[in-house]
Amino acid sequence: MEHEYSVLGGLNRASIGRYVMAASVIVAGLVSTLVGLVVALLAESGLGIPPVVLWPVTSGAIYMGLYYLFEAYAWKMPKLSAVLRVPDLSGKWKCEGSSLNQGEGVPATEWRAEVTIVQSWDKIRIRLKTAQSGSNSIAAALMYDKADGYRVLYNYKNEPGINESHLAAHRGFAELVFAPDLRSAQGDYFNGHGRYTFGTMTLTRVES
Repeated sequence: MEHEYSVLGGLNRASIGRYVMAASVIVAGLVSTLVGLVVALLAESGLGIPPVVLWPVTSGAIYMGLYYLFEAYAWKMPKLSAVLRVPDLSGKWKCEGSSLNQGEGVPATEWRAEVTIVQSWDKIRIRLKTAQSGSNSIAAALMYDKADGYRVLYNYKNEPGINESHLAAHRGFAELVFAPDLRSAQGDYFNGHGRYTFGTMTLTRVES
């Protein structure tokens, strides 16, 4: 269910692979040299080790290992994340929303939801679940704004629960602006293609 997302105003993610490859070549050279010295020392002591032990020490294997560590852990580190301008938004969020277009003289309708953001270095999924329906993002973009901080824009598809026949499935668009500490966010949403409503959302991080 996760999908790719674009990054605007941040480091070009395509260049990360080149940086990791350059690092893997350097590390492979150092490791090969170190292993070669160990093999030579063992050979002098009478404990011969076949050259086959050096085969796994290739830049390709080290590249895979380094990229895995980067994709799984390193990019989430606060200092590196700030340099890359790709924040770690994954986790659970409490959402309090308000639907505003109820007609003239009709007060706004308040609603609550749980938002789960699943994010990796190159993929993301934003799942919003209320008591009546649930939505999943289908496309997203992350933008670094020097004035406001990080902004996420995404399209989603909403499907009502099986017992909510009075609600229509629909698609919509949301925009969220995250606080500098990444503990809260403010945003707006607009629905169409089945339900023509709009409103505001306030997110508070519950757990990472």
